[in-house]
Amino acid sequence: MPDSRDLRPETLAAQALGWIETGTRAIVPSIVPATTFERGSDLGYPGGASYGRHGDALATRQAEALLARLEGGERALLFASGMAAMAAVFQTLRVGDHVVVQQPCYYGVGQWVRGQGVARGLSHTFVPAGDMDALDDAVRPGETRVVWIETPTNPTWDVVDIGAAAAIARGAGALLVVDSTVATPVLTRPIASGADIVMHSATKYLNGHSDVLAGALVVRAARRDVIERLIAVRNDNGAVLGPFEAWLLLRGMRTLFPRVRQASASAAAIAERLADHRAVVQVMYPGLANRPGHTIAARQMAGGFGGMLSFRPRGGRAGALAVHGRLAVFKRATSLGGVESLVEHRASIEPAGSKVPEDLLRLSVGLEHPDDLIADLDLALNSL
Repeated sequence: MPDSRDLRPETLAAQALGWIETGTRAIVPSIVPATTFERGSDLGYPGGASYGRHGDALATRQAEALLARLEGGERALLFASGMAAMAAVFQTLRVGDHVVVQQPCYYGVGQWVRGQGVARGLSHTFVPAGDMDALDDAVRPGETRVVWIETPTNPTWDVVDIGAAAAIARGAGALLVVDSTVATPVLTRPIASGADIVMHSATKYLNGHSDVLAGALVVRAARRDVIERLIAVRNDNGAVLGPFEAWLLLRGMRTLFPRVRQASASAAAIAERLADHRAVVQVMYPGLANRPGHTIAARQMAGGFGGMLSFRPRGGRAGALAVHGRLAVFKRATSLGGVESLVEHRASIEPAGSKVPEDLLRLSVGLEHPDDLIADLDLALNSL
């Protein structure tokens, strides 16, 4: 087999880094549910694993190795959920540290910072997504420890310039953390643009089958000190992913590239159709040339603009709810990144004070035929 350093990411993902089971020569890794492992007579661990809470399950280590390789990081760490992964970053900080968080982003981040973060003695500043002047004004050299961005942003799907944000964070001595759940390493590799940590809600595209709750952090090679702090937080909190869930996640990542590319192509076709529809007021998708940030997206996202988009139908909240209720191929459910297409009236589940428009419908485009998805939308919209 060629040196894996010469293989393209699609090949590494499809073959799960080329692992073959040592004893049986199976091409699919086994699930090893053990939580404890035998020590040698010298009190060492000859198998390299000691205890399940340390993330020592074979499937966990395999999935982490693949994700680190795909993102170009030194180490990936899996967590029991995306929220657990997110919280671990902030839990490495100390009382009095300052963080900067973009808005909008996944609402759970803002809730954690306002609640648990304040309770832990962290101060925070929120800045508009993509506003580099506001970000530059918000950071405090010597005080700001984390700058948190998400791109594309949920649920408006604007694109943030990772390289520009990295330069600002680095100048202040802060870590840049990028939530790249929607872009995935198929479309964007934040570490290559200067990010220190990439965060994923692995529940979404990395798994891709809506049957695993998981989170992940990938850390660049130059920040091994950060890796050790994150490992300590994960161990202390017991927030590790179980071996069966890790095995399912690894299974999902093996089809990551074709899934994301097909979803992106279908989302682009749907966005173009909705942009021309008489019953649609606005379409939010980074692949549309008239969207703010499209130039950044075209430079930063390789091979597509993602499988997520939002739109605002005519008729305000009532019109949005009418369309939402009439869709049949799109399933009414929270989450994203699965093989099935989902629609969500986002304002209905946002926390109090959210600025998400009351007429916004969020679409997660799956692997169905795009013509069927477009026909479903047409049927619902034509009734307005």
